[in-house]
Amino acid sequence: MTRAVKAGVFILCLLPLAYLAWQFFHDGLGANPIRDAEIQTGLWTIRFLAVALAVTPIRRIFGWNFLVKYRRMLGLFTFFYACVHLAMWAGVDWFFAWADMWQEIVKHKYILIGMLTWLIMLPLAITSTKGWVRRLGKRWVRLHRLVYVAAVTGTIHYLWSVKKDTFYPLVYFLTFAVLLGYRVISARRKSTPAARPRSGASQAA
Repeated sequence: MTRAVKAGVFILCLLPLAYLAWQFFHDGLGANPIRDAEIQTGLWTIRFLAVALAVTPIRRIFGWNFLVKYRRMLGLFTFFYACVHLAMWAGVDWFFAWADMWQEIVKHKYILIGMLTWLIMLPLAITSTKGWVRRLGKRWVRLHRLVYVAAVTGTIHYLWSVKKDTFYPLVYFLTFAVLLGYRVISARRKSTPAARPRSGASQAA
């Protein structure tokens, strides 16, 4: 049953890309299909990142422990869509013209911070396996806290790229701020030792 559910979640995660491909080959992306495809893959990267980060708070609040089985899959799909987003820009838009691409990165700060976001996510994707969890131990937890940095830089990339229409980037900023705030509060509660009840003798004294 668990394998069937995982397969279903896997297929659901691929549906945005399948629908995007269908739009691309059926002239459903507007006047500039390459640009629209880049935007859509970027948006799905942020959406998957938000869902992946929301797994832990939802699991703890509602007691839905089964969600932990899908957290790694959601994180890897986040990186997958980030790679598709990057590939659309580098391969389809610029045909891997490295010199021109470098000039664009230096010229436009939103592209620069987008590249930084991808580089932050790269080691997180590489070390997502159980083997890396065992090898890194506590360092794995510290390393994967960088996901919140990627959430911030990724949203800045989105904000700077749209320029005027800032409503949705700010919504994502708020979403990630709430998720990060929950994680900080939860960590502080764990680090604060619970007050021990006094014994009957001490109370009598």
